[in-house]
Amino acid sequence: MLKRIVGATAIVACISTSASADIKIGFVTTLTTPAAVIGRDMRDAVELALEHIDYRMGQEAVEVIYGDDEFNAQKGKQATERLVLRDNVDLVTGYIWSNVLLASAPVVLNADKILISANAGPSPMAGRRCHRNFFNISWQNDQTPMALGELLNQESIQTLYVVAPNYVAGQNMVAGVERSFTGEVVGKDMTVWPSQRDWSAELSKIKAAGPEAVFMFYPGPAGPAFVKQYQQAGLIETIPLFSVYTFDSISLPLFQDAGIDSVLGSKMTQFWAPDMDNEQNRKFVAAFRDKYGRYPSFYAAQSYDSIFFIKSAVEGVNGNIQDLDGMRAALRKAEFPSVRGTFRMGSNHFPIQNFYERRVVRDTEGNWTTSVGPVVLENHQDPYASECEMEG
Repeated sequence: MLKRIVGATAIVACISTSASADIKIGFVTTLTTPAAVIGRDMRDAVELALEHIDYRMGQEAVEVIYGDDEFNAQKGKQATERLVLRDNVDLVTGYIWSNVLLASAPVVLNADKILISANAGPSPMAGRRCHRNFFNISWQNDQTPMALGELLNQESIQTLYVVAPNYVAGQNMVAGVERSFTGEVVGKDMTVWPSQRDWSAELSKIKAAGPEAVFMFYPGPAGPAFVKQYQQAGLIETIPLFSVYTFDSISLPLFQDAGIDSVLGSKMTQFWAPDMDNEQNRKFVAAFRDKYGRYPSFYAAQSYDSIFFIKSAVEGVNGNIQDLDGMRAALRKAEFPSVRGTFRMGSNHFPIQNFYERRVVRDTEGNWTTSVGPVVLENHQDPYASECEMEG
């Protein structure tokens, strides 16, 4: 009986919490499996953003309900269905993985709700599958590696070997590098995702090809695993390793604890770094470090931005979130304080923004982190925007 009473009380409390919120936001990310380290960073940033806006958007109380994609496209779609159909959220955001987003997007868009990707930027959603209710607050997948390709050109690299996982994001990352790199790609391996953790065959091929540099893309736990094997193969001292989405505040403590000092000085490209000098970013990074005791990753930065992005739209329609025309118009303006500084929204609802060189450094306390460098691509729009024929 006591268990039934406690259980009933918990259910009532849950219902009351939901009922008290004027706006319900669904947030899909990875909260289990080893990849949950990314989802934790995103959720922590969302919770910090909610604190910073006092859980209100204008006069409206706001609640975020989380869905776990379990690092699986079908599970992510099911989590999205629960948020839309059971929890009746007003809009949905989040999404780390491109394959999860592509599987889940029709659930939200067919329900005529707004969907905002806080990370994944697959090319179909920027081009032929663009939609008036879909917005991205991070980047299109090709853009960061396009900046990396240009950085390789600036470094006078003539020959390159490419290694990446064979799924949508990996394919986009490789396409991005190949789109802008003017040298010769002397080898390319698209590997099994997400299960592969032994790259001995690929490393042997790299050694035999003898490129001037290697480009790799492995998000989440796969990144440190690849870099460790790259070092063990004796390659990291002789063939520079360039990457995107691998060296960040999630992975760098692991590299530092393992004493992989060769990571220091590594270059990459990104639209954001923890030391970007604007008021919103200074506030965000300081508060995140104070609350959680670590640097935020770019996943966290984008998730923090997503809440302020939504807030700007809600306030743009004076809390009437059923006014989808007004919501879309406000989102297209993107008038909110972003941690990246000034940017604008493109015609396909993807950001037009700067991409910078980023370098792995020690901070004044000895912690490994990343630091922003020169602009590599300025006010850059993704290459798929011309394929977008948006209705409405």
